[in-house]
Amino acid sequence: MSKYKKWTCVLLTGVMTAGLASACSNQAEPAPSDGGNKPGESEPAVRAEGFPIVEEPIKLTFFAGKAASAPANWNDLPVWQEYAKMTNIEVDFQLTPADSLAERRNLVLAGGDYPDAFHTARLSTTDLMSYGGQGTFIPLNDLIEQYAPNFKKMLEEHPEVKNGLTMPDGNIYSFPTFYDPEFHSVLIGQKLWYNESFLDALGMEPPETTEEFYEYLKAVKTGDPNKNGQADEIPYAASNYGSLLDELKGAWGLGNRGNVHGRVDLHPETNELRFIPTDPRYKELLEYMNKLYTEGLFVDNLLTITGPEVNALMDEGIVGSSVTNSPHAISGVNIEHFIGAPALKGPYGDQIFSRARSPLIDAGAFVITDKNPHPEATVRWIDYFYSEEGSKLFFMGIKDLSYIEKPDGTLEYTEAYNQDQSKFVSWAGGFYPAMLTANTFKGGEATPLSMEAAAKVVPHWPEEVWPAFTYTEEELPRFTPLHTDLNKYVDEMTAKFITGDIPFSEWDNYVQTLERIGLAQYLEIYTAAYERYKN
Repeated sequence: MSKYKKWTCVLLTGVMTAGLASACSNQAEPAPSDGGNKPGESEPAVRAEGFPIVEEPIKLTFFAGKAASAPANWNDLPVWQEYAKMTNIEVDFQLTPADSLAERRNLVLAGGDYPDAFHTARLSTTDLMSYGGQGTFIPLNDLIEQYAPNFKKMLEEHPEVKNGLTMPDGNIYSFPTFYDPEFHSVLIGQKLWYNESFLDALGMEPPETTEEFYEYLKAVKTGDPNKNGQADEIPYAASNYGSLLDELKGAWGLGNRGNVHGRVDLHPETNELRFIPTDPRYKELLEYMNKLYTEGLFVDNLLTITGPEVNALMDEGIVGSSVTNSPHAISGVNIEHFIGAPALKGPYGDQIFSRARSPLIDAGAFVITDKNPHPEATVRWIDYFYSEEGSKLFFMGIKDLSYIEKPDGTLEYTEAYNQDQSKFVSWAGGFYPAMLTANTFKGGEATPLSMEAAAKVVPHWPEEVWPAFTYTEEELPRFTPLHTDLNKYVDEMTAKFITGDIPFSEWDNYVQTLERIGLAQYLEIYTAAYERYKN
């Protein structure tokens, strides 16, 4: 069946609550594509640039994952009908709901009756390596070189993205979700927000240090900033403590390579990998969080409250601060008076925005299968969405139908689009293969307030933001259980230290337990993966 060696791999996401998503194996030379044509069929002439992509119309079938918020039938959408006219390529999107996506996708692949491509199918790097190694997903290296000028340029300008997409066998098997690195607001996502009306009522400036943040939270609790004569204000509200912990790590000099690797960074003195949860400064950070918790500066049900419940509290006008998505743009509520916070400066003068993310968001957004009779044309088809014009089409739809272009070049959705987005475009729900930019995306992260909030932390962006590392098939059987056990124990003990269920006198025992679990071996494997990434 396959002329390719089968590989296995796993990708470490490293975020606080995330586990393993994928990784990889030992090195080999890239295998060339055989073109993937079906028996008896030949590839029509494909234009190297411009439209139409092919002179004679062709048809392709794509398996596609549909989020609950996405339209029910993509084939009828103006965006895809217009693109079919532009390209001479008609795509039949076969949609599968997101809640059954993985099961259906795996059944289709296992049964062998799979389509020409998988679009928005949430494929993990394990999937890419496994099915790429088998030959089910074709390698794209040569096709990108010849038929994907936009994507090729993107990889050249952002080598960390190329590193993240290139598998240990040397092949690229997929087109990803890519966020423009200059669009910091969307890379950040959730931000720390202050209630500006509370600051004004209390006569305080926006906190810029961890100590000022603590003083502000205390003032919200005791100063009646909403002036209703009741002690109903909530200094900080969010769903769980993880987002604030990640926000504050940089104030203690931790998380200096971004948040993809949430618990490993580079020690500034030794330049060796550091396991953040055993660092003495992490203990100090937890002591700070414990002080906020024990003094009642967090929402009472911090560990169980949901995001919508937090939004409702913010809408009541009783919340002093939160780490959340753009509060002014949350649907169904009217949350006002919130401003973005800077990256807070800590007790040693550290000021790193530790929640920075890599622009490589979803590696497995689009793949081409060996059943595809037109791989060159398909690569041209998908490459367009990594250009500014293609991004505009994908996110904004059709000019004068779903958006208008103002004289200054900015874009604005039409009233018809705002009334019902599902009639025009298919991107709702994420995991799409396209480039997202500030000019072509008009979600909450693109609002002026969100952009202003992001600008406050950009000066303290880490000097380097790591993408995920990869692990060989020899490393993987050792790495996976260690990663699971270590992070499970860190999660458990972090919560107990913050809530006071475990006293900090137990810190040394906590560190020793992590060492017994296998921390040294874990860091040894992690370091090998880091060295491969560097080289």
